[in-house]
Amino acid sequence: MTRTPTALLSPADQDRRRGLRVMKGVALGALLFMAVLFVIAFAFQQQVPPLAYVRAFAEGGMVGALADWFAVTALFRHPLGIPIPHTAIIPSRKDEIGQNLGEFVETEFLRGDVVRTKLEETAVATRLGEWLSVPAHAERVGQEASLMAAGVLRALSDDDVNDVIEDLAREHLIAPPWGPPLGGWLGRIVESGAHHGAVDLAVDSIGAWLAANQGSFSGLVSRRLPAWVPSIAQRLVDDTVYNEAVKFVAAVRADPQHPARIAVDGYLDRLAENLQSDPATMARLEETKATLFDSPRVRELAAEAWNTAKAGLLASLADPDSGLRRRAAQALSEIGERLSTDAALQSRVDGWVTEAAVFLVDRYRHDIASIITDTVARWDPAETTEKIELMVGRDLQYIRLNGTVVGALAGLLIFTIAHALLG
Repeated sequence: MTRTPTALLSPADQDRRRGLRVMKGVALGALLFMAVLFVIAFAFQQQVPPLAYVRAFAEGGMVGALADWFAVTALFRHPLGIPIPHTAIIPSRKDEIGQNLGEFVETEFLRGDVVRTKLEETAVATRLGEWLSVPAHAERVGQEASLMAAGVLRALSDDDVNDVIEDLAREHLIAPPWGPPLGGWLGRIVESGAHHGAVDLAVDSIGAWLAANQGSFSGLVSRRLPAWVPSIAQRLVDDTVYNEAVKFVAAVRADPQHPARIAVDGYLDRLAENLQSDPATMARLEETKATLFDSPRVRELAAEAWNTAKAGLLASLADPDSGLRRRAAQALSEIGERLSTDAALQSRVDGWVTEAAVFLVDRYRHDIASIITDTVARWDPAETTEKIELMVGRDLQYIRLNGTVVGALAGLLIFTIAHALLG
C-alpha cells in the first residue's frame, strides 16, 4: 500500500502516525520477548522442570500475539503480502463499508422521531433569539446575508432580468387601458384640490420667466403691425402686452378664485370625465401610449430600471453604514429580542423548525445519507485504508498487546490444568 507523504498529512495525522509506530514497536517487542523467553525455557526445561511452565506461558503469548497481529493486519492489508482470502478487508470492501455506514446513519439517525425528540428538547427559538439580540451578532448575520444577496445579484443574467421586467411592464403597466384609472385618479385629485399646488407652481414659474425675459416681448406684437405705424407706438404696444401679461399672472397668483383657475379646474374635471367615458379621448390616450412605449423603448426602460436598481442595491449591500444594512441589523436584533421574550412566538417558531426538519429528514434522508456512500466511493482505497488505520490503528495495537498477555496466561493455565490432571 502506498503511504501518504508525511508533508501531505495534517499535524493531527502526523501525531497519530507517530503514536501508531510507537504502539507497533511495543506490540512487536512483546512478541519478541515471548519468543526469547520461549527459546530459553524450551532449552533448559529438562534441567529445570519448572521452566516448563515458563515455556507454556511464552508459547501461549506467542500464539496470542501472532493471532492478533494477523487479525489486525488483515483489516488493512494482506499479511506478509500474501493474498489470503478475507484479508485486506477495508481496501477491498471500501464501497460496501461506505454503503453500510450510509444505511446505518439513514435508519438510525435520520429518522423523523429521532429528529423530533431532539428538537423538542432544544429551545431553538430561545437560543436563536438570545444570540440575535446581541447587536454584533445581528450585524454579522446582516453582513453575511448582504454578501449572499450581492452574489445572487451579480450571478443574475441582465438579459434574463430585463426580459422579466419587460414582460411584467407590458402585462401589468402597458397592456391594460390607461384611460379609466387615469381619469379616476385625476378626478380625485381635482375633487380634493390637490392640483392647486401644481397650478401655483406653474403660475410662479411663468411670473419668474416674465420678470427675467421682458426683452422677449420686443417685437412680439409690433412686428405684425403695418409699416406706417410709428416706432414709438410699436414699443408702446409691446410694453402694453408685457405689462398686461405680468398683471394677469399677478392676479391669478393672488386670487384663489380667479377665472383662469376656475377654467383650469373645469378643464381638468372634463378631462377626467372624458378619460373614463369618452371613447375618442380614451383612444387618443392609447395611441399616445403606444407611440411612447414602442417595443425598443420598453426594452430600454427595463434595462435602465434594472441597472439602476442593481447598482443601488449593490452599493447599499457593500456599505456597512448604508440605511439598508443598518435597518437590516436593527430588524434582526428586534427579532432576537422578541424571540427571547415572547413565549407564544417561541412556541410557534419551535414548532415550525421541528416540522420543517422532520419533513426534510423524512423526504430527503436517503439523499442525505447517500453523501456518505458517494464520498466513500470516491476515496482512493489506499488513502482510505491509511486514514482509518491512523484513526484506530493505535488502539488496535493494544489489542495485539492484550492478545499477547491473554495468550500467555491462557497457555500457562491450560498447561497447569493438563499437568495437574494428566501428570
